[in-house]
Amino acid sequence: MRRYALFLLAGLLFAGALARDQFDRWVAATEIPVLVIETSIEVLDREGRLLRAFTVDDGRWRLAAQPAQVDPLYPAMLIAFEDRRFLRHHGVDWRAMARAAGQALWHGRIVSGGSTLTMQVARLLEDGTTGQMAGKLRQLRLALALERQLTKDEILAIYFERAPFGGNLEGVRAATLAYFGKEPHRLTPAEAALLVAIPQAPTSRRPDRHLANASVARDRVLARVARAGVIDHDTAEAARTTPVPALRRNFPAHAPHLAERLRAEHPLRDVHLTTLDRDLQAALEDLAGESARQAGDRLSTAIVVADHRTGDLLASVGSADYLAETRGGWLDMTRALRSPGSTLKPLVYGLAFDAGLAHPETLIEDRPTAFGRYAPVNFDGQYRGTLRVRRALQMSLNIPVVSLTQAIGPARLVARLRRAGVEPVIPSDTPGLAVALGGVGVTLEDLVRLYGALARGGLAMPLHETGAPDAEPRRVLSEVAAWQVADILAGMPPPAHAARRALAYKTGTSYGHRDAWALGFDGRHVAGVWIGRPDGTAVPGAFGGDLAAPVLFETFGRIAPRSEPLPPPPPAALLSSTAELPLPLQRFRPRNAVFQTATDGPKLAFPPPGTEVEARDGLALKVRDGTPPFTWLANGMPVIVGTRERESFLPTPGKGFLDLSVIDAEGRAARTSVELR
Repeated sequence: MRRYALFLLAGLLFAGALARDQFDRWVAATEIPVLVIETSIEVLDREGRLLRAFTVDDGRWRLAAQPAQVDPLYPAMLIAFEDRRFLRHHGVDWRAMARAAGQALWHGRIVSGGSTLTMQVARLLEDGTTGQMAGKLRQLRLALALERQLTKDEILAIYFERAPFGGNLEGVRAATLAYFGKEPHRLTPAEAALLVAIPQAPTSRRPDRHLANASVARDRVLARVARAGVIDHDTAEAARTTPVPALRRNFPAHAPHLAERLRAEHPLRDVHLTTLDRDLQAALEDLAGESARQAGDRLSTAIVVADHRTGDLLASVGSADYLAETRGGWLDMTRALRSPGSTLKPLVYGLAFDAGLAHPETLIEDRPTAFGRYAPVNFDGQYRGTLRVRRALQMSLNIPVVSLTQAIGPARLVARLRRAGVEPVIPSDTPGLAVALGGVGVTLEDLVRLYGALARGGLAMPLHETGAPDAEPRRVLSEVAAWQVADILAGMPPPAHAARRALAYKTGTSYGHRDAWALGFDGRHVAGVWIGRPDGTAVPGAFGGDLAAPVLFETFGRIAPRSEPLPPPPPAALLSSTAELPLPLQRFRPRNAVFQTATDGPKLAFPPPGTEVEARDGLALKVRDGTPPFTWLANGMPVIVGTRERESFLPTPGKGFLDLSVIDAEGRAARTSVELR
């Protein structure tokens, strides 16, 4: 008898071994679905904070999440509520399944489930059902296979990414951003419990639509995890009094233009780490919206801020409102080609300082001047005569800067722009003098690069939004010339009602009032502001000093309460008055002045001599050079006496030949003869 018992035991053990071997082979042969799933493309700021996320191709929000990114309270509650032996079983909790089966037989209905977290992950991987026996068996087999290939943390990571949270939300990060407006790094007990409850019935428990169901389910989780010792009962009771969020929040959508550009340039990259500062970006997006609304209909605002010491782009606001069609919000005005107005003038002066043509205290002429066929005028139509170069730049006068550009050469000016990282678009193959007054296409980012070079002692600033530049920066101006320009711009008075700051800045207005600019820098930051209409139409009465400059000062106010001081003068800087300068620097003279006839007497600009002029309503008279006041004579008779204007109007003197003369305050005269029709 004993022998037979031993034979029976051996047979049972052999059969069990065969069955176990067959079971192992069955599990090992399991076809495991692809574990990697598409997650939302993310654009992050310099500290790893989310700036912008994009839905995956099927329109769902599914953000990558690892256990280390999630508050430990959440997985502790999840395991205590869903699968207490998760860390000990191998995919299937046979005790829980036996208990569930016994309860179902006893009560005639399902009382508790035997599904483990690993089995739930198996269902998520295959998007399968739990009600069908075949589906349940498949989940059991896949769960056993997953446990043989993955760690517990890897299994949790799949759950954290794919668990459904209602609507198009998948994963714990999408849920916390949508319902709590934050990442899952830090969760309250009430928040963690809600995240445990929703995936059990995501359609009927999403709090933005079924608040009562969500509250009841959350409180049930709190009660069970308190009994399990995850939290104490007092904490659970306090969490029950916390309201469940009733609204779903929008996902972060900062720097939309930059985010779209990065996604288009690097379509295979899941995460884009940028140099932006999310708090500053959000503050300046608000500022851009406020300024555009105050400026008027159809206007937009763009703002760029960088750390000029490193070239890091800290904020990039492409428009006042990305979704505003009337303001062209989808257009990125930080990269739009526009006329820069007077904002290139500081570079002209810096080049003149470097070339030994001028010094900030050099005297220069602001008088009506023709440069060949090009006869620019000042913005206000007025002329100041002789003044210091410092004052000419601060007043943004046109004649002095064109005189300097002629001496420097427009081609050299364009070459230095390119050295600064600017890509100017010139209407013709050969740049002309008009480049100095804005006759070129540049972008806001270009101008920030240029002013960044002024701020960092003349070295080009390699502006970048990701990574760091490899190449050594090129020199645009000498350290002395860059400081001299900065010192002049630092003497500009602030806009009305703006806080005083240690800020060097320049404004600009393009031809036809299409663009209002303000660029500036302190000891650390450089910023640029553009205001205008994205379609390029004129904005009557718009000036950079009135529209853009206040926004620039407010931008620096949002960067930091106090501006960092500008650097002291370099040791080689020549600090002296005009009279103390070397003789060649006391007064600016073009390089070819020695070959020209020196005459500052008046010249008739209109009407030209020997021409026939239509003058039914009267005759326009224009004079350049000379010293006001002027006296006009017609056929030897005074007709306009003592005018300081360079443009006058003579009532119709009748048809026929007319001899015109103009005499300035020093008795110098110019004459012409025309025929009136």
